[in-house]
Amino acid sequence: MSGEKTMLVPKLRFPEFRGAKPWQTYSGDHLFDQVSDKNLKPGLPVLAITQEHGAIPRDMIDYHVSVSEKSIESYKVVQVGDFIISLRSFQGGIEYSQYHGICSPAYVILRRRAAGSDSYFKHYLKTDRFIQILTKNLEGLRDGKMISYKQFSELQIPIPAPEEQKRIADCLSSLDELIAVQGRTVEALKNHKKGLMQQLFPREGETQPRLRFPEFRDAEEWSITTVGGLVRAGCLFPPKDGNHGNIHPKSSDYVATGIPFIMASDLKGGLIDIEKCHFISKEQADTLQKGFAKEGDVLLSHKGTVGEVAVVRKINTPYLMLTPPVTYYRVKDHQKLSNEFLAQLFVADSFQANLVEASGGGTRAYIGITEQAKLRVQLPRDLEEQQRIARCLNSLDTFITAAAEELDKLKTHKTGLMQQLFPSSEAREA
Repeated sequence: MSGEKTMLVPKLRFPEFRGAKPWQTYSGDHLFDQVSDKNLKPGLPVLAITQEHGAIPRDMIDYHVSVSEKSIESYKVVQVGDFIISLRSFQGGIEYSQYHGICSPAYVILRRRAAGSDSYFKHYLKTDRFIQILTKNLEGLRDGKMISYKQFSELQIPIPAPEEQKRIADCLSSLDELIAVQGRTVEALKNHKKGLMQQLFPREGETQPRLRFPEFRDAEEWSITTVGGLVRAGCLFPPKDGNHGNIHPKSSDYVATGIPFIMASDLKGGLIDIEKCHFISKEQADTLQKGFAKEGDVLLSHKGTVGEVAVVRKINTPYLMLTPPVTYYRVKDHQKLSNEFLAQLFVADSFQANLVEASGGGTRAYIGITEQAKLRVQLPRDLEEQQRIARCLNSLDTFITAAAEELDKLKTHKTGLMQQLFPSSEAREA
């Protein structure tokens, strides 16, 4: 067992600790014991070890994996305050348990042996800096292989005095509470929109929604057709995807600026993430034969990640170039079909259910242009009703986007604060 090693100073300290001693680093086995308690008691919940929730009873997150009575006999007991090394720890850090339960014997369970704050270690062992140290010291570890206690023992972990640990933990925990509240706000808005859409769109096979705006309550029943039917009726141009065949741009063709090269992963929450997408040169894009998406087009992902939807809004390039997993839908007759309504229609439960079923579901889900043409759609015959529904739902999307951006800001603020509050190995005492 090794003891203290290096003296470190973080970039940011609370005023009451600015004159305090530098932090000390200790080896993992100096701070934590490995425990393997198999003294199971009846009624203890089986815990799922997750990056998002830490160790949590499976039934709290709808995690369904059958476990035989025989296999449970080999499970380990987890106490409140224990830390668990998982198969994904080299990606997401070490998980903390707020629950008394049992977990698979494959996991390594750590129990703190030194004085201090559980909450401090809960935060530190999930920092990007710790994960970088973890991966640097475990180079060559294959994905799917567990980090051992011996490997963890060799890591150097910085800690301040218990009082400073508590102050840091309290600060970060209060931020976590704000993040949790904002997260619930985002989910509440999404659920409200989902419930409203279930009222505004007819159920599968029906032609009347349960809720109609007053000015349309005496209007005609909705039309039921297919995507191909909209094309044949002259409402849509034939949809196109970004299947470029032998001349498909390679990763070596990507440039810093140019024409956005849109993948399914770039469609998130009804928006196109232009800032994080790849780019190709306009000269190369102009040589491609299809996949040119323009302002007003509705994008739909149809391979792998199936069912993401976004409208191409104001862009600073002549067009966006699509990759094979993304289809664009372009309205041909704006007197018959609203592109904004079409986007909301694609998000509706009934359309999404049909899409998933037709694509086969799973990680290999796929539905090509020909099969997309067979997808059923329901829409008001009156363009004004389409536009009214779209305006209502778009306004909700605006609130959802604003709330989600605020959530991202809080998370970014916490990440930046953690980088300041925890010292790096370079931040040694002068």
